[in-house]
Amino acid sequence: MDVSFWIRFVNIIIIDIVLSGDNAVVIGMASRKLPPPQRKKAVIFGTAGAVGLRIVLTALATWVLLIPYLKAIGGVVLAWIAFKLLIGDGEETSDIKAGHTLFTAVQTIIIADFVMSLDNVLAVGGAAHGDFMLLLFGLGLSIPLLMVGSNAVAALMDQVPLLIYIGAGILSYTAGTMIISEEAVQHRIAPVYYYLDWLFPLLLTAVILGLGIWWRKRLYQSII
Repeated sequence: MDVSFWIRFVNIIIIDIVLSGDNAVVIGMASRKLPPPQRKKAVIFGTAGAVGLRIVLTALATWVLLIPYLKAIGGVVLAWIAFKLLIGDGEETSDIKAGHTLFTAVQTIIIADFVMSLDNVLAVGGAAHGDFMLLLFGLGLSIPLLMVGSNAVAALMDQVPLLIYIGAGILSYTAGTMIISEEAVQHRIAPVYYYLDWLFPLLLTAVILGLGIWWRKRLYQSII
């Protein structure tokens, strides 16, 4: 194995560690209110579904790139998911069946990971430079990273509720970067892109967090 192989190998590890962080936040937030047994199942099923989608995306990467506004649409979906996860506490009640809650958590995980995996798949695919074994390694490495990371996030959110807002902020910012990095969007806003490139993700994050806080306060006041 030559030096270039090991350079690609290390690059894939770094990319997976960096890009799996947001995905772990989604899984952690979506499963944080489940009882421990259901939480483990949500993490396992959600991760399995997410990795399965990554394999499909990788196989269809060239075709997927041709779909117009795909990243922008994915960003909008992710922004909605961030908002729903942020206000989720207020909507949950004790009489919801565990099975339904588990299904909802897994569904949220898979949808969110699908839209967030575009960058991950393309980055890992690019770093592999056509090496199929390295590509499989990159996909395989994401499994333990997601499972360990999401469990840690869920446990921390139980102890520190403030992390729920931080997690929603991370997802919102990621959604903003996905929308603004869409080539078709960049073309349409070319004159002001230099400013919106960094400003739009921040504005979207502020709007989602602001709406989430307002919604939770309104819900809390209606209960009192």
